[in-house]
Parts: sequence; C-alpha cells; structure tokens
Amino acid sequence: MVQTYQSPVRVYKYPFEIVMAAYEKRFPTCKMIPIFLGSEILVDKKSPDGAIHFVERRCKLNVDAPYLLKKIAGVDHVYFIQTNNVNWRERTLKIEARNESFSSRVHILEGCVYSVHPENPNWTCFEQTANLEVKSFFGFENTVEKVAVKQYANNIKKGKEILIYYINEVLEEREKAGEGPILTWSQTHPEEDLQKVCTELNGTLRVSTPDTVPSTSNQETTLLSPSTETIGSQTRTRLASSVKENGGATGGYDDDGAVSKVDEEYIARFLGDLSPLQESKLIELREWLSDTHKEKVKMPHDAHLLRFLRARDFNTEKAHEMITASLAWRKQLKVDQILRTWEPPELLTNYWPGGWHYSDIDSRPVYVLKLGQIDVKGLMKAVGEENILRHILSINEEGIRRTEEATRKTGRPISDWTSVVDLEGLSMRHLWRPGIKALLRIIEVVEANYPETMGKLLIVRAPRVFPIIWTLISPFIDENTRQKFLIYGGKNYLDHGGLPDHLEEQYIPDFLGGDCFCDIPDGGIIPKVCYRSLDDILSPDEHLLCSDTVYKSATLMKGQPAEVLVKISAAQEVLTWDFDVLRGDVIFSVLFVNKPIHHPKETPGLLGNTIYMDKTMVSGVDYRIIESSLVCKAGESIQGSHVCQYHGNYILQWKYYSPMAAATASTKGHHHQNKSKVMFFHEVLDSDNFRGSMTSLQSCQSGFSSLSISTTTSKSSSQSKSSSYVSR
Repeated sequence: MVQTYQSPVRVYKYPFEIVMAAYEKRFPTCKMIPIFLGSEILVDKKSPDGAIHFVERRCKLNVDAPYLLKKIAGVDHVYFIQTNNVNWRERTLKIEARNESFSSRVHILEGCVYSVHPENPNWTCFEQTANLEVKSFFGFENTVEKVAVKQYANNIKKGKEILIYYINEVLEEREKAGEGPILTWSQTHPEEDLQKVCTELNGTLRVSTPDTVPSTSNQETTLLSPSTETIGSQTRTRLASSVKENGGATGGYDDDGAVSKVDEEYIARFLGDLSPLQESKLIELREWLSDTHKEKVKMPHDAHLLRFLRARDFNTEKAHEMITASLAWRKQLKVDQILRTWEPPELLTNYWPGGWHYSDIDSRPVYVLKLGQIDVKGLMKAVGEENILRHILSINEEGIRRTEEATRKTGRPISDWTSVVDLEGLSMRHLWRPGIKALLRIIEVVEANYPETMGKLLIVRAPRVFPIIWTLISPFIDENTRQKFLIYGGKNYLDHGGLPDHLEEQYIPDFLGGDCFCDIPDGGIIPKVCYRSLDDILSPDEHLLCSDTVYKSATLMKGQPAEVLVKISAAQEVLTWDFDVLRGDVIFSVLFVNKPIHHPKETPGLLGNTIYMDKTMVSGVDYRIIESSLVCKAGESIQGSHVCQYHGNYILQWKYYSPMAAATASTKGHHHQNKSKVMFFHEVLDSDNFRGSMTSLQSCQSGFSSLSISTTTSKSSSQSKSSSYVSR
C-alpha cells in the first residue's frame, strides 16, 4: 500500500535568495541534523546563462530505527539520492529525494518546492510531499512503515527550525561583512531577463514578456525535475485563492467560495495544534474533494473538514464517506438555508426551554437547556417531530456560526461549544416511547452531520431516573462524544470541579444558583387544546425531514439495478433527472422500450429495487439506449434532461459499477465497496414549461449542495440536439 503525505504551505518571510543561501549551508554535512552524516556531489550542471543550476547528491543518513531492525537489515545507515534544481530566473528550487538503500523492498520518494510567495515577492513559500511504499522487509513491514512515518514527521517539525537558524546565520554574516541585500538573478542579468522575441504575425509585432519567454535552451528544459513540477503551481493556487480569511458562511464555506488557506499560520490561527500527519490527512481529504468536485463554486472550510476527520480518527476514506453523505443530506433537505428561511412556530418558541448564554472560560459559546422542563409529548403533538428536528438543526447551525465568530474575535481556533443541561424535573413521563424514538433519531442525525461540535456537555441536577434514560440513549452516542459528558447529581455542581471550573462565576445562570439572568423560556406542560393533527402541523414543503421526500434512494449490487419507469404521453415532453451517488460508483442510462411493459405488480429485486428490464429483452429490438451510459463516481451529483422524440415507456436505470473493471490508475483514494447507493428525483415537463422549471434542479443556492454537483458534461452523439447532462 502506498502512503502519501502532504505538508501545509510554509511561508518564510525572507527573500528567496536569502532562503537559498541558508539552505546551502546544510551541505555537505549539517550540525543541526545529527542523522545527516554527509553528502557527495554526483552531478553538477548549469545552463549556459547560469539561470538554472542542477545538482545531484548522494546523502548518507543514520536512520533512527530499532536496534533489532538494524541488525536484521545488516546496516547502520542508508543512502538517499537527492536532486536539487534551482531556477534563479523563476526563483524556484525543486528537490526530489529517493532511497538508494533497499530500493527493491522499500520505495520512498520525497518532493519539495521553494517558490516566491504569489502576493509578496520578498517572501518564500515551501511545500513538501512524500510517498512511501513498503513492499517487503523480512516480515517487519509495519515496523519499517512506522519508522519511516516517524522520521517524516520529525523532519517536518524540525525543518523550519533548522532553516530559520541558518537564515539568521546568513543575515549575521552579511551584516558583519557590510553587505547589502542579495540581488535577484533578474537584477544581475537584465539583458537576459528582458529579452524580447519579436515575430511578424499578420503584420502585427508581438513582444514576449519575461513571464512568457520559454527556456533559452533545450539543456535548461532537460534540467527540470518533472516529478515536482506540479507542487509549486499547487502552492501558488492555494495561496492566491485565499487572500480572504477563512470564515463567514455557516457550515464551513467562504462567502465568496474561495478555497481556504493551508499555510502554517492559517492552521495555527484557525485550526489549532495539528501534528504533521494530521495536517497531511486534512490536505489529503481537501484535495480529494477538490478532485472529485473540481470547478465547484464553493468548498468546505478546513475547520469543517477537520471535524469529520476527528470523528473518524483521521481515517481519510471514512471521513470522505461521512462528509459526502452529509453534503448530500444537506442538499436534499436544504439544511444550510435553515437559518435564513425557517422560523419556529410561536408555540415552540414559547415552550422550548433552551437558548444561547454567553461563553465558557475557554471562549466557547454556551447553550443552556432545561431538559427536565420539556413537555416531550406535548411538543410532539403540538408542533410535531418535523419542527422539533428543524429547531435542533437550527441550533446546530447557529452554533457553527457562533464558533466562527468566536474564532475571529479571540484570534484562536474555536470549533465547538459547551452545553449546560439542567435535568431538574426529569421524570418517568419523559420515557414516552415516541419521544425516546424521536430523540434517538435526532441524535443519529446530529452525530452524522455535526461531528465534533460538542466541546463539553455539563449535566446538572441529575435525578434518580436519569440512569434509566442514559442506559437507553448512550449506545447511540458516539464514544468520543460520551467522553465529553460531565454529570453532576444533587447540588455539587456549584462546588469545586463543577460549573465554576467551566463557566466564569458572573455567567452562571440564576436558576442554577448563579447571579446571571438567563433569558430562556421556562418550558412546562403544553395545554392539550394546542395539540394539532399531522396534516395541520406540516405544510406541503415541510415533509422533507420526517416524512417521505421528493427524493428516493436505492442500493445497488451486481445484477440488482434500480429502474424507474416513466410514461411519456406526448412527443417533445422533457424528462429531467437529478441524482446523487451516495456510495460506490454507478452506471446511469436512459432507455426507450419499444414493446409494452405489463407490470400489474412491480417486481422487487433482492434489495427492494423495482426492475422492469429482463434478460429476454434484446437491445435494438425491444429497447434502445437513448442516453449514452455514464459512469458516475461516489460523491457526484448528476443533473440532466432529455427531449423525448416519441411517446411511450422510458426507463431511468442505475447499475452497480465496480472500478476494478476499469484502469486502477485513476482510482486514487476511492473507497471500493461491494454496494452502491443513489438518491434520485425525476420529473416530466412539457416543452413550454421546461425552461422555467430547470431552476428546480439547480443547487447553487446551497453552499453544501454545490460541493456535491458533478462537473461531468455528457451528450449522446445521436441525441446531442435533444438531450443534455447539466453540470453546475
């Protein structure tokens, strides 16, 4: 298995030339790196104009490995081949290092790039990647991998310290010698840098600027290191697209859709103390989503991605699966619009005994809830589970907004909040089964879509009945979340170790014995005259969270497709579709069936899918494919339409697709599964209403939804004028 690691962008606030002078001080040995025993130059080349300098070195390292492993390997040190390619004209240094020792058993490839900061020419950016593959090593493959990972993490951690040390040494030496600033190559070679390439083209004289002048010779081109060529461009893209600070939009998106920064200062400012491997996992997940959903308007904030990574112990594949499902959920239910579009019923506002209340001692937002005063049955019958769930979601959305605001206000990362839950009044009436069922549903939804948002949960005045309730609900709460619960019985919550350890004394609520007025409703029993039927509670557009939705879902396996029969009554009607691939990969097709389909009862597949096509049907005779089959990857959202040329039976078909059947080279990071799952919606429109109705397929109003939209645009060659897949 190949392990890939990516460091954040490191910014040195010094000119490129100073950084290069400091970097060269590490050779042939480096007193700051004890394991670096020495190096010898194997190749030393320069371009004719001196702009490009290529050096290949053989480096000797004393690897910090267990004694037994060294004895088995029979060596005390290893050799690496390092190539350095500095381009003084472009002010870049590209480094590639690979192991020479044990190369048939272990493959290590490291790439680094130093380049000029895209916004400040007097600053230098650094980025590092590494690939590790342990093929075989005398049965100690896991140990070797751990040693290599530890070594990489140590190098990342100490690399900046070493370079800063030598930068200061260079500056001190130049100051003592009375030398001024180091001139750039352009300043010392103005005639080469300002060369003009004049060409007559249609009578127009064109002048090529230095940025567009190609290399002056083929020799310069051959000196470039292609394996690290893309790192510098990624660095520039990341920094150039992130002038704005990460913040603003609820749920993890920049207001203008800009991709957030990944440099060290940004991580410390907005994300907190991450290990090098955690940083690498964050960048890996971030780039995986970018690859899957390229050209999208918005991407999640890194703070939002980090929550999902932490919830899955920094397992990138599991975090990707979790966040992809969450993004599709938000799109389907328009959750990211809830703070702008939804107002809780007055009854819910008056009887919900909870609200936001200042901050804790760590500046986290605090939410206070008098859980023991909630009339669960009354709320369920008066406002309905739908509105209760919407209210819980709006609280979580508001919590995310407040953490972002706290981060900007305090100047340090705050990603979660503290809850104070008062159980005074909790009794057996709260064990009403439908209420418990609704609570478990809410817990499931929150756990899946708002991971790692709970910093602390302080439960006070827990009565004797609480252990019974806790036994029922605790298995449904994530283990990491359960560890954040602090439970206080009686009145010991005001003693040392209780609320005063978490809230400043001036902010302890008055109903808990503090001096701070807490302006939240008291809750209480809801009069039965307020009870309403389900039809009265829910409006037609509110059947999304708790009732059947306009979207359907289907799970696919090999030989068990999902099919939707659509009857078109007249030619020129438009069949539209919108579906998300929640898990695995699928093949999507649109079929026109020539012969009648008689299905008084739909035939369910093993997974509960409806199947209309059978093996006796012959392509080109009984049916034909009117939209070319489209392979859709996990996490993609496809929208499209087809102008029907004939009336009759059309079938939308989704089949399980195994990527193992395709080239494995394009499956970077994808999580192979034996099942696929789709969420789909379709509609038939007459041609006159088609244009105006296309907006119903758009998801651009939703920041989370926009991440889930495919960039695939496909048109059937035979139907290019009458059908299209829409990419947004």
